[in-house]
Amino acid sequence: MTKNRFHEGAGPSQRQLRVSELIRRTLAEVLARGDIHDPDLNRMSVTVGEVRISPDLKIATAYVLPLGGKGQEDVVKLLARNKGELRRIIGKKAGLKFTPDLRFQLDETFDQMDETRRMLSQDAVRRDLDT
Repeated sequence: MTKNRFHEGAGPSQRQLRVSELIRRTLAEVLARGDIHDPDLNRMSVTVGEVRISPDLKIATAYVLPLGGKGQEDVVKLLARNKGELRRIIGKKAGLKFTPDLRFQLDETFDQMDETRRMLSQDAVRRDLDT
């Protein structure tokens, strides 16, 4: 029997989903508790919206946003600066055999939701939806 391989457009496997959610929860907990030795990062409240992991489970991309949306550029730089310590702590707390390399990107889903709401509230769109 052949193993299922990741194909373009097939979506993440159950294992990818399980590991990425475990990393997301652990990362959010670590950041909320202030377990990092960086006072600049500990002063920020960071929301971890999603973590996506590569099919080989070697790279995890965390989509983050500072609470209130202020300091977006700073939060990605601070997390990248502390990614070694974050990786070590996540590996220990999550009990993973191999902890993936962490990458950080701004979570833009909230901006997309605001734009969608704005579009749906336009009179022309509302007329089309009502008919």
